[in-house]
Amino acid sequence: MHNGFQPGPEHRFSFGLWTVGWQGVDPFGVATRGPLDMRYALERLTELGAWGVSFHDDDLIPFGSTDADRLRRVADLRSAVDETGISVSMVTTNLFSHPVFKDGALTANDRDIRRFALRKVLRNIDLAAELGAPTYVLWGGREGAESPLAKDVRAALDRYAEGLDLLCGYIREQGYDMRLAIEPKPNEPRGDILLPTIGHALAFITRLADGELVGVNPEVGHEQMAGMSVVHGYAQALWQGKLFHIDLNGQQGPRYDQDLRFGNGDLKSAFYLVDLLESAGYQGPRHFDFKPARTEDDEGVWAAAAGCMRNYLIMASRARELRADPEVAAALRRSRVPELALPTLEPGETLADLRAEPFDPEAAGARGMHYEYLDQLGMEHLLGAR
Repeated sequence: MHNGFQPGPEHRFSFGLWTVGWQGVDPFGVATRGPLDMRYALERLTELGAWGVSFHDDDLIPFGSTDADRLRRVADLRSAVDETGISVSMVTTNLFSHPVFKDGALTANDRDIRRFALRKVLRNIDLAAELGAPTYVLWGGREGAESPLAKDVRAALDRYAEGLDLLCGYIREQGYDMRLAIEPKPNEPRGDILLPTIGHALAFITRLADGELVGVNPEVGHEQMAGMSVVHGYAQALWQGKLFHIDLNGQQGPRYDQDLRFGNGDLKSAFYLVDLLESAGYQGPRHFDFKPARTEDDEGVWAAAAGCMRNYLIMASRARELRADPEVAAALRRSRVPELALPTLEPGETLADLRAEPFDPEAAGARGMHYEYLDQLGMEHLLGAR
């Protein structure tokens, strides 16, 4: 392999323990791989050049563990983190696997379940703070419904907002250097999940009492499941200063959540997403939320993880070449792309000036935008033909 695409800590690549640790279980088949030892996972990720790791509480501490077992497992993680030098980039809470959450967690109809869910999150926020995680992700995989009569959506959003407001207040009260990030997803496992897209989540944040502390953690596959443009969604989150964390993976259209290796799926969207992140100066982790195919053994798991990082670096290199190409720059000008950055109304100009301006819509309508040529130049850079 080309050594120019070797990942290192400076690239801030991060993986969830549940990704490389996925055992290949699906609705139609049992595990094809055994459980993955946490220490071994951190050692292998560090060897591959990863910078960070993330986890759900239940990835580290099985649901229902005793306090003594919890302390032992947390100490083991701290020891492994210290030995490998890997960072804890993000922490989250599993509010979806246990049957108690079958109707949701923060928006469950049952009040006692909502209270239990908050206690579970608060305990894990304390752990995240101890480990120095700057971001806490909330994925509401069970917050939703299959029947319109089963969930009062307006009341559910009230409870969702209440839950996040309480968590933000706790973070402030404890003085933790941490932000919350909502992870949108349209469906699966619930038929309809609350806050299904980046746009829904961004709008929801505006109604929070402490929305400054809350952003989004969009995932490539989740937006494509909803038929959305990944690049446009991430760009809007950046524009609003709310892209706190990201999940990178691959997806082939609006089907089930495939969690493919990054670059396996809609390659063109992946390329322009990398171009966006790099050109916009995104500073957060490049976090991969994927599942190695259940056809793979242990060797295949690490080949997939390495492929995620390598594909990102290849695309970043192609994106830099694209932006440095004089022919691309000329094509952008011909398509009048830089003109969009100019204010529509000039400084000092009035609406009366605007209304008095002559304009020939027929001539303007006849102008070509030359996007086909521009797009082809982008494709050729992506394919390595230029």
